[in-house]
Amino acid sequence: MRLHYLLFAFLILFLVPVPGDGFIEKTLRKLFCRVRGGRCAIISCLTTEEQIGKCSQKGRKCCRKKK
Repeated sequence: MRLHYLLFAFLILFLVPVPGDGFIEKTLRKLFCRVRGGRCAIISCLTTEEQIGKCSQKGRKCCRKKK
């Protein structure tokens, strides 16, 4: 039975992200951008697009076509 506790502890250790990594946050931002009908642009949006949010903290923008 103690083996289960040890395996559970290792599982939690490997699944918890490293502080400052932001993997879950980046994934959620990209997902919300796609749900809103946008795409993640590296530098800036095209002239036929508008910015509706951010995909990352470093400057990637979420863009979608203007209505």
